[in-house]
Amino acid sequence: MIKIAVIGCGSIARHRHLPEYEANKDVKIVAVCDIVQDRAEDLGSLFDAMAYTNYENMLKQEDFDAVSVCTPNYLHAPVSIAALEAGKHVLCEKPMATSTEEADNMIEAAKNNRRWLMIAHNQRFVPSHEKARQLIADGEIGKVYSFRTAFGHGGPEGWSADGADSWFFKKDEAFIGAMGDLGVHKTDLMRFILGEDFTSVGAFIETSAKDHSTVDDTAVCILRTASGTIGTLAASWSYVGGEDNSTVIYGEKAILRMEDDPVNNLVIQYNNGDTAKFELGGIQTNEKQTNSGVIDAFISSITADVEPPVPGEEGKKSLEVILGALEADETRRIVDLT
Repeated sequence: MIKIAVIGCGSIARHRHLPEYEANKDVKIVAVCDIVQDRAEDLGSLFDAMAYTNYENMLKQEDFDAVSVCTPNYLHAPVSIAALEAGKHVLCEKPMATSTEEADNMIEAAKNNRRWLMIAHNQRFVPSHEKARQLIADGEIGKVYSFRTAFGHGGPEGWSADGADSWFFKKDEAFIGAMGDLGVHKTDLMRFILGEDFTSVGAFIETSAKDHSTVDDTAVCILRTASGTIGTLAASWSYVGGEDNSTVIYGEKAILRMEDDPVNNLVIQYNNGDTAKFELGGIQTNEKQTNSGVIDAFISSITADVEPPVPGEEGKKSLEVILGALEADETRRIVDLT
């Protein structure tokens, strides 16, 4: 039985991490922590766990094996490192850090303490995405020419525990807005599906939809891989008509459409006119909470003592694309990621 603690008792812990831990037969939730005492006590009571308001005290006083870090972005690195140095395995929410230096320190702490570090990039576990990756790897669509991927909704006001006053909108706590909340998921997804890293990025990033925000809320990036695949990535908190979490890949033999149809999670349009449609189970949304696969993968890596599917090194590579996009917007130049 893996004993689990969760640091940060906001919406991501309440609606995803804790319910998925509770559903896993190999897990016992023993502690939760949040600086807001009522929030910690509420979730502690709900999941029959000890409630703390200081994570350092919890690390010293509570006996557990692993921890989910569900704090504001600026705390991801220091909290994760403290947990790793205390001998705990760590599942950290995205983006894993606010700089490559922080990411490196997290990776180093995991290695030095012989503990697993996993980053919660759940898009890799979506069935349509997994199937698309396999189709590309098998040569089903031939050479990949280009892609477009988007992740947008109306913003975290309706999702975050603090509503419009959420840390998501504060630069000193979030560091980055829609690009860190949504865009980094898509950089990780495209690296996963294509099976290669991005070598250059260009970007236009704006704060135009949220008057109370000091971080970005709308961004469009242009990305290129070493093999010459090019595409666009959009991340936004300004999609007021509903969520878009779709990806389209244009290949030599076929087009792959993922989460672009309300019924069929994957549609393949072949160059001979044939079409294949697959209902594979929908993608997880804020409104529709399904099993993300992240928690189960994390627990499996601990019980089997094998590297998790999204280790710190992978999280860092996806973060670097976002950091490059910020630089590209600031300098109005294409940024080399190699």
